[in-house]
Formats: sequence, C-alpha cells, structure tokens
Amino acid sequence: MSTAAPVAEIKTSGETPLYASLWAQVLIAIILAVALGYFKPTTAIAMKPLGDVFIRLITMIITAVIFCTVVSGIAGMQDIKKVGRVGGKALLYFEIVSTLALLLGMMVGNIVRPGSGLNVNPATLDAKAVAEYAGQAKAQNAKDFLLHIIPTTVVDAFAKGDILQVLFVAVLFGLALSAMGPRRQCLVDLFEALTHAVFAIVNILMRFAPIGAFGAMAFTIGKYGIVSLGPLIKLVAAFYLSCVFFVFFVLGAIGWAAGFNIVKFVLYIKEEILLVLATSSSETALPALMEKLENLGCTKALVGLVVPTGFTFNTDGSSLYMTLAALFVAQATNTHLTFTQQLTIFAVAILTSKGSGGVQGAGFIALVGTLIVVPAIPVAGMALILGIDRFMSMFRALVNMIGNGVATIVVARWEKELDGKTLQTNLA
Repeated sequence: MSTAAPVAEIKTSGETPLYASLWAQVLIAIILAVALGYFKPTTAIAMKPLGDVFIRLITMIITAVIFCTVVSGIAGMQDIKKVGRVGGKALLYFEIVSTLALLLGMMVGNIVRPGSGLNVNPATLDAKAVAEYAGQAKAQNAKDFLLHIIPTTVVDAFAKGDILQVLFVAVLFGLALSAMGPRRQCLVDLFEALTHAVFAIVNILMRFAPIGAFGAMAFTIGKYGIVSLGPLIKLVAAFYLSCVFFVFFVLGAIGWAAGFNIVKFVLYIKEEILLVLATSSSETALPALMEKLENLGCTKALVGLVVPTGFTFNTDGSSLYMTLAALFVAQATNTHLTFTQQLTIFAVAILTSKGSGGVQGAGFIALVGTLIVVPAIPVAGMALILGIDRFMSMFRALVNMIGNGVATIVVARWEKELDGKTLQTNLA
C-alpha cells in the first residue's frame, strides 16, 4: 500500500488562480531573470546569492528526506527480500537506459559533427582552465568510488550531505528495524512522524523557489550571456535536440511500455522541470520529485531506494552529453578517431558517467576524466566548451531528473505495486 507524503506542494486547480501556482511563479521569475541578465548583466550577477541560498536550503534537507523516507519505508515492509529485488531491478534499468543515452550521443556526434570546421589548434587553448577539473577527475577511480559509498562514521555521511552514503546508512538502519519484530513499532511510528515533518519543511522551502530560480538564472545570463552560445550554437542545438528526442522518444517508448504517457508525466512535474532549468542542478528538485512520485502511488520505500540511487547511477543527460561533447572536442581540434578509439570512449564513459548527476559541473568533470583515459583527444580542448557548460548543465540535469522519475514508475510497475489505472488517474 502506498504511503504518500501528507502535504503536496502548491498545485494548479480550478480554485487556484494561475498566478498563485508554483510553476507559474517560477516561470515568471525565469523570464524576468533572463530579461535582467540581458539588459543589466552587472545587476543580474549580483543576484547570485538568491540562487545560492535557495540551493543551500534544499541541500540542507535532502539527507533528512532520504533517511526518513527509506528507514520508515523499509521498516514497514513485510517482505524484506523486496529491498534487494527492487535495488537489482533498478540498477539493471539504470545500466540499460544510460547506455542507450551514451549511444545516442555518439550517433548524433558522428552524424551532425558539431565540431567540424572549427579547426582549433590545441596549443592555442588555455590548458590551465581545465587543469582544476582534470585534477578532480583523476581522483576518481572504481576502488575509491566503492569505498566512498561507506562513510567513515554515520555522522560523517550526514555532515557531508553525501546522498549515496546516507542511502547506505538508511538501508542498513531500515533492515535492522524490520528485523526487530513487534518491538520496532514505536520507532517506525517515530520515523513516520519525522517524515511528515520533513516534507512539511520541504513544502515551506519550495515557496521560495521563484526567488531562488530568479537569482540562479539571472546570474547565468548576466555572467555568461546568451551571445556566448554563438560560436558553439551547433553543439548546443545538437545537444538540446538530442535531449528532447531522448525524453519524448526513448523515455516515451519506455513509458508507453509501462502504461503511461511521457507528456502527461512531464506536465505533472513541470514545477521541478522549471526549477532544474533555473538552477542547473537536479538536487534542488529531489525532495519534491520524491513527494510527487509517492502521490502517484509508488511506495515510500521504493521511491526512497530508486530516486537517490538513480541520482548516482542513472545519469541519462550526463551520459548523452559525454559522448557527444567528446566527439565535438575531437572534431574541433581535427583529431581523427578510429572506430576502436570511439568504442574506448564509449566503454570508459559507461564508468565515468556514474556519479555525475545532481551537482553543477559534475558532468564536465566526468567528461574530462573520460578524455584523460583517451590520450588521442587533447584534454585542453575542453576549454572550448567550459564557457557554455552552464547552459549544457541545464539540460543535463533536466534529463537526469526526468529519467529518474520514469525509472521509479517503471520499477514500481515491475513490482506490481502500481496499477495502470491508478497511475493514469493520478497523472491526469
């Protein structure tokens, strides 16, 4: 039986004026921010703290949302084997779909060839601008990634705000509670109450979303300027159109097979979509997305397992970006890649794309890490797209977020805990 959060964010209904709905307020804020950034860039850049404060407020509550949701959900499960089964199905889905995204990016890069004709000499590029990202990328390897999942201490996971570590602790705690038998009930009731309180806090914070969206978008336009897209408009257009194709055709086909319409789902999460576009981070939408998925009929435990895990392992937007951008850098610097070298990029990207969701700029770091492994492509070429990465990050984060929402519904349908009629009714 689904346990939805008690309070939903502001919704548009027949009784609510359009201007009072959250999505309309965020959209108006974004339009005003773009105008301010274009006409008064200096003033717009000064709006950055508004966005930073909102992102910090949401980040502050994310670990509490995940911990309370997962613990109360697992502790209330009758079938503990379901935890492993759900996790296994989710990881299988993540791997298949993110691989499809990597393939799509590679196909578009080879067909459109967005970097051809630029004829950039790598020696003229500012390698120092990419050096910092290269250092962070080298620090990531498979062994460190696995060790990173386990926090030094339980408190350390919450202090750092690491989603994957908090999820690991929450699953262990939930399993331990479920094994306690009747004695667990008082603690389960406590976590249920805490979950209600945490989501109430989320709903309070979401009222500041228009202000945060305004500050973040105004800074982006004021700092980088729409004109900065000019020389690289072919790459940006190719990436944006690829993202649209992936959402409405690839994820759309998956949604159709699972019994729901992707367009209806996109409209259902329109507030979160606008928020992610404004802040260039899918983390800002994580608590509200989890709440909406529960309201659709997905169980609390399943949402708590699939969504946070997906933010690390199901980065569809980042995957699509990585192969497309890697080919762009090669083409722009006149670096010919053999079929074998392209397969190497693809294989390496399967690993490096994991863990690049949620945080601003993480996808760029993961791409630098991929190019380091393929020395044929000059890493300094990443300086070409560093200036427009914020605009690319918007759609990376957006596809990551939508992909995780779709994944949760698909796994819920696989588990037969969400029937098609209920899903269609709630989406409507």
